[in-house]
Amino acid sequence: MYIHLGESTVVRDDEIIGFFDLETTTVSKHTRDFLKYAEKRKEVVNVSYELPKSFILCSKGKKNKKVYISQISSTTLLKRSEI
Repeated sequence: MYIHLGESTVVRDDEIIGFFDLETTTVSKHTRDFLKYAEKRKEVVNVSYELPKSFILCSKGKKNKKVYISQISSTTLLKRSEI
């Protein structure tokens, strides 16, 4: 099954590691450092030009990781994945 992350971006549900709320998770220095590290490695994909609400961590094997920044809330994404 595929999950729509915003705009024209979809990913397979078996590649998703987790949905994370940007407002609550970026309070932690570890999360901010992780996102900076992923951005340096060009693993961050912004799927919308609107105000971001969540990020989605995905993996296709050990070396192919992506962090998607989405305008859709983590709660909505979680509901979509459970359908």
